[in-house]
Amino acid sequence: MKTLFDNVSNECSKIVTVSYSTSFSLATKMLHSSIRKDIYNIYGFVRFADEIVDSFHSFDKEVLLDRFESDLFHALEHKISLNPILNSFQQTYHLHNLDLDHVKAFLKSMRWDLHKKNYLSQEDYKEYIYGSADVVGLMCLKVFVKGNSEQYDALKDYAMALGSAFQKVNFLRDLKADQEGLERSYFPEIDLKSFDEESKLKIINEIEADFKTSLIGILNLPKEARFGVYTAYKYYSKLLRKLKKIPSNHIKETRVRVPNYQKISVLAQSYLNYRFNTL
Repeated sequence: MKTLFDNVSNECSKIVTVSYSTSFSLATKMLHSSIRKDIYNIYGFVRFADEIVDSFHSFDKEVLLDRFESDLFHALEHKISLNPILNSFQQTYHLHNLDLDHVKAFLKSMRWDLHKKNYLSQEDYKEYIYGSADVVGLMCLKVFVKGNSEQYDALKDYAMALGSAFQKVNFLRDLKADQEGLERSYFPEIDLKSFDEESKLKIINEIEADFKTSLIGILNLPKEARFGVYTAYKYYSKLLRKLKKIPSNHIKETRVRVPNYQKISVLAQSYLNYRFNTL
């Protein structure tokens, strides 16, 4: 029965989410059960694509990405894939009428990661973030609003701002790994060899502006999504505050993390804010 296979596929995407990201999976658990599965399915899809370009160094990444992309479009067309991650994603894609252009923009950014090492212009920087993060926020928003196009249009700019903020925090946190491990530099007009407090503050101000914008949208999300997204927002805000306190020369030497006990604290405070309507 296809239903059984679909259920197994959904469980696979949930396992991927829990295995790869404790913070994202924690926030996803705070979503209403009616939308949780589809967010797992979106994360599983984007996580596997990202793993291809970032982690599989002993293999031909381009061949793997080509195959992954081919299998994806076959799944979207025929509504089935023997790859359970792609099978679960196609379910969500069709159920919530996700935008094919968003999927293509995401794959374009992933493909850039195969060959593009430096983002020297604001245009390339913004296009990469749009494809790698903003459109993922828009996919999730489609799930959150459950077909309400008016609500989607009203919230899409805020969803993109939140996606941008999350991605830029990741860039700042992963300066060392991106530069030394993958030979990538995402921030334009910033020389990482002479990365200083002024450079760091410029990036942080940009992220804080994105967060400020995104909070407006979070507060207007459907109640089924609001708590979970707010939890993710608070976690990344906590991460940014830690980065802000670390000297610029140390950011390049370590990867900042939020310990599990602090994640639980963030969750508890988020719940109190949500429960007493003080978001």
